[in-house]
Amino acid sequence: MTDSTITTPSAAAARTAVLDDAHTGDSRGALGTIKADDTAPRRRLSARLKTLLAVVGPGLIVMVGDNDAGAFGTYTQAGRNYGTSLLWTLLLLIPVPYVNQEMVLRLGAVTGVGHARLILERFGRFWGAFSVIDLFLLNALTLVTEFIGITLAVGHLGLPKVPGVLLAAVLVVLAASTGSFRRFERTAILLCAGSLLLVPVYVIVHPPTGRMAHDFVVPGMPHHARLADVLLLVIAVVGTTVAPWQLFFQQSYVIDKRITPRFLRYEKADLWLGIAVVLVGAAAMTGFCAAAFSGHAEAGHFTDAGDVAAGLEKYAGRTAGVLFAVALLDASVIGACAVSLSTAYAIGDVLGLKHSLHHGIKGAKGFYAVFAGLVLAAAVVVVIPGSPLGLLTEGVQTLAGVLLPSASVFLLLLCNDRTVLGPWVNGRVTNVFTSLVVAVLVTLSVVLTAAVLFPGIGANAILDIMGICGVAGILALGYAETRRRRKGWALAGPVDRTGKENWRMPPLHELPDPVLSTGRKVGLAALRLYLLAAMVLVVVRIVQLALGG
Repeated sequence: MTDSTITTPSAAAARTAVLDDAHTGDSRGALGTIKADDTAPRRRLSARLKTLLAVVGPGLIVMVGDNDAGAFGTYTQAGRNYGTSLLWTLLLLIPVPYVNQEMVLRLGAVTGVGHARLILERFGRFWGAFSVIDLFLLNALTLVTEFIGITLAVGHLGLPKVPGVLLAAVLVVLAASTGSFRRFERTAILLCAGSLLLVPVYVIVHPPTGRMAHDFVVPGMPHHARLADVLLLVIAVVGTTVAPWQLFFQQSYVIDKRITPRFLRYEKADLWLGIAVVLVGAAAMTGFCAAAFSGHAEAGHFTDAGDVAAGLEKYAGRTAGVLFAVALLDASVIGACAVSLSTAYAIGDVLGLKHSLHHGIKGAKGFYAVFAGLVLAAAVVVVIPGSPLGLLTEGVQTLAGVLLPSASVFLLLLCNDRTVLGPWVNGRVTNVFTSLVVAVLVTLSVVLTAAVLFPGIGANAILDIMGICGVAGILALGYAETRRRRKGWALAGPVDRTGKENWRMPPLHELPDPVLSTGRKVGLAALRLYLLAAMVLVVVRIVQLALGG
């Protein structure tokens, strides 16, 4: 049954850009409710804790959802092949996802409009269409990898593959199709709690805590390993924390939960909670794989997460292997939920379809059709005999690397658009730090693309690519600053943030047309050329692999 609060939009919503009447009213989270007219200050600790519990959800789900089947493969590979020597790379899991997701939180709470729709409105039809089409393709492939994780898990647990995968797909669809946002969020948070099953596996295996603590804070490289392989794995560790679908999902989910700017600081705490859970899981997987496989023939020969479960059972006992398989199943299911919802949200936002978990199936047929169609199609692809699952997995990793720069660039530009965010735009310090993060992500994207096109790439080539990207970035900054001074353009003045808690973006039709400078047009054109060239080269390489080349 649909929540009664969605039938009558509030007066405040009429002055904002909220596109769906389901996105206004009381915020009914899994662990509490915040009334739409609640403006009371939270002075007591108990009141703050109740508010935090009511808000918890978006940040936790998006982070744990990204700790999915692909992440399980990355972290267990790091531990199995290189021990705990790369644990320090997990420190990068803190600033990279936080910077991106914090900006998305602000966009969602302040604008009331999804990420794809904002790109369409502020950057034109080409980029709007591109953002939705590439998200659809990438998410469809990502869903296949989630169901590959499910097949590995059910296989280890001794369950039949085809019924197990199809049952998981049906459960994913049912979890989001009840017409109750609160019911879905409770299910999702329960799945997030399931990711903590990795902790008892860690306790059973009991890796040396002192060694792990040292490797976590002291950067080092594994001995007797091919440097290029290590560098690519480090890049994969960083890349697995940020995916394009996260930006679209988080922004739309915050809107669907009816989070307003007044409660953004609580939502940031929710995001930190999600990051903490991901760190615990990543460190646990790296640690217990390093300890379980050390000194055995399987060390240094990672294949997949299913083989990790078998190895844990062999060297640490049946309980450890089963718990790991259940955690993998849990992670794949929540990943499938979040990835498919991000696509349905984006398409609904751009096409003007009803797109909310508050609506039942009858009230949002298109939204649920996209969601269920993606999930079921991915499940069917996985159970079809002879499906090129390895090729699809490689395609996901490559396309994610290629498309991430565009998502990050648009995110940064939107968070500096004063028409869109008003007093909530980025400050100068945030822009400097975020620009560095975006530059790093662009560099990683180029390296990953090169690694797919040239599988035998060496460490020197990787370092050369990083150096060239760094020089190109410095030259671009120098050009921009020189042009600014030559034209006499002043730097943006300080932002008046008075009353920002009550500021919301006006309706889209009231926004003035965006003004794109020559430099920004040139930059977007260069980005378009890079994406086109990289995608063509990647498709050519994947076709070669498919033909056995």
